Parts: sequence; structure tokens; C-alpha cells
Amino acid sequence: QVQLVESGGGLVQAGGSLRLSCAGSGRAFSILAMSMAWYRQAPGNQREFVAAIYAGGTTKYADSVKGRFTVSKDRSKNTMYLQMNSLKPEDTAVYYCKAALGADYWGQGTQVTVSS
Repeated sequence: QVQLVESGGGLVQAGGSLRLSCAGSGRAFSILAMSMAWYRQAPGNQREFVAAIYAGGTTKYADSVKGRFTVSKDRSKNTMYLQMNSLKPEDTAVYYCKAALGADYWGQGTQVTVSS
């Protein structure tokens, strides 16, 4: 089994920063072997890809967040992070983390609200 718990969301003004965390646990969880990613879903919209960090450390970003968001992981803490800078109101959404290795596992999400 894999459990993922996101944290770090909140309310921030436009131009501000937040750092989200995704802590993984469970017998089947391996931060080294799994591809991990952040997605977000705004009200009325479909869930969309934000950023990913793959087993080898390669990263990928949605065009809308390139240059503003940075994804990373800490092996010692079994945790993935999303550093979000220069936040915009359109970044407002529930942010979910996903871990994948054969199957996909999702966290419960954390709300990020950016006020203008």
C-alpha cells in the first residue's frame, strides 16, 4: 500500500510563495523508484498536470508554471516538494500529489488560494 499526505497549502497574495509537501509511506512506497507528480484542480476544471520528478531525478513542468515552480524530493524524508513562487490568482486550486509505479496513488489534496 501507498499513502500520500499533502500539506503546506493556504492563502497567499499574488506574487507570494508557498511550499507544498507530499509525504509518502507504506510498504509499496519508494521515493527512489516511483515517478512522482503534482496536479491541480480548480473549481469547474479538470485536474491538470503541474510538475513531475521521475525516479532518476529528471523534472518536467507545465508551461504555465515553468520558471516559477520547482519540484524536488528528499529521499531521507520520503517527501516530495513543490516550491511555488510568483504566485498568480490563476494558480488557485486544490493541489494533489501522485506517485506511480505500475499503479497510480493519489493524496487527498491541499487547497492553495492566491488573492489578487
